[in-house]
Amino acid sequence: MASQDSLEVFLEGYAGGDPLRTAVARAVAGIAKAGAALGALVAEGPHGTDHASVVGDNSGGDAQKALDVKAHDLVVENLRGTGVALVGSEEADEAETLDPDGLVIVATDPLDGSSNIETNVSVGTIFSVLPMVADGNPFLQPGNRQLAAGYVIYGPHTDIVLTLGTGVEVFTLDRADNTFYVRNPHAAIPEETKEFAVNASNYRFWSPGFRHYVDDLLAGADGPREKDFNMRWVASLVADTSRILARGGVFLYPGDSRKGYTNGRIRLTYEANPIAFLVEQAGGRASTGRERIMDVVPTDLHQRTPIIFGASKEVQRVEQYEADPDALGERSPLFGYRGLFRA
Repeated sequence: MASQDSLEVFLEGYAGGDPLRTAVARAVAGIAKAGAALGALVAEGPHGTDHASVVGDNSGGDAQKALDVKAHDLVVENLRGTGVALVGSEEADEAETLDPDGLVIVATDPLDGSSNIETNVSVGTIFSVLPMVADGNPFLQPGNRQLAAGYVIYGPHTDIVLTLGTGVEVFTLDRADNTFYVRNPHAAIPEETKEFAVNASNYRFWSPGFRHYVDDLLAGADGPREKDFNMRWVASLVADTSRILARGGVFLYPGDSRKGYTNGRIRLTYEANPIAFLVEQAGGRASTGRERIMDVVPTDLHQRTPIIFGASKEVQRVEQYEADPDALGERSPLFGYRGLFRA
């Protein structure tokens, strides 16, 4: 493939000698280098050194596996020397200082979906690049201040999905020369869809508005939506996002009434915000169900949030149901018991 199609050349063109853009480009290049190495480790599977063994708990209380720790170490190691000021990681309680004079910071989930390691499901590294600020905690900036975001996904092939604020590009790793080459320079999400991703086992814990919304999807052509929907759920954020970027859809992970789930489970700063930035740059929408994800001001590096993202019209519809479950005129007796989960 021609050299001008490589991630390296793409980043050089983006930087153009500007100091801040150069800092962003160097950070993304560091993530890509870590991703290439981590992709090789993931590919070892059971031949690796007990990647799936539980070695403790992370900052959020989730089980931390050996490969989570290796992923964290690889990301930090490859960002060291790139001019990144701070790294905030899911696998560390506090942010780590790399370069006191750095112009940017990186927030990352080094290995999203690690609970799927044993099942050979795609996992990934999610990252967000923000400007370094002198006042307060620089990780408590809303997502609308992101300079770049994306993820590296380790599946049948290793991709880096990236936005620098001017659309979404997908690059695929060529193992022959360990270089990422552009595969899709204009990833886009259609505004309408017939496919949704949700963990339906949590139905009884959802808000009335969200239950009504899913009931209408499940009623299909016989319900008020008057069309059939397909349901998908991988439980790997990067895998579900890649599917939506490839063929459309909507991802649904609301907060619910279970203990610890009221405010959602996805981390705002290093999971929801970078995914939201990508989705919006691809023409989609990303919301908590009530407000734009990237307008939420974080109060903690490890803060959690509900997240609904994908086809813009579908996300808007969820927001309408959540705002007023009965306002859409679809709660008529004709459809009063149409849902698959209703008596």
